[in-house]
Amino acid sequence: MAASSSQGINTLLEAEREAAKIVQKAKQYRVQRLKDARSEAAKEIEELKAQKNAEYQNFVAQHSGTSDQSLSQVDQETDAKVSEIQASYEENKAKALEKMLEAITNVQAEPHINARV
Repeated sequence: MAASSSQGINTLLEAEREAAKIVQKAKQYRVQRLKDARSEAAKEIEELKAQKNAEYQNFVAQHSGTSDQSLSQVDQETDAKVSEIQASYEENKAKALEKMLEAITNVQAEPHINARV
């Protein structure tokens, strides 16, 4: 009876070792799958970054020409306004000088409206 009991214990120990091996393999498989998933995710992230960077560069290339055109148009409009202001200055310079001299030379002394007498 001791022999059959010992044989049963050995069978149970062997089954336990086999179960431990299976569990160990499952853990290794899970760890390997996690590593694979991380590396695959990193690849996908790099691909997405490259794609978005290419889209951004394309966008910049398409819109940089229009900003240069807009800048040159604004410069032209500014130059036109400056020349218009200068022409107006030249035209009205004499009139303004006359009005200033007239105001300085023709002083009319009046008490201020808030002055109390």
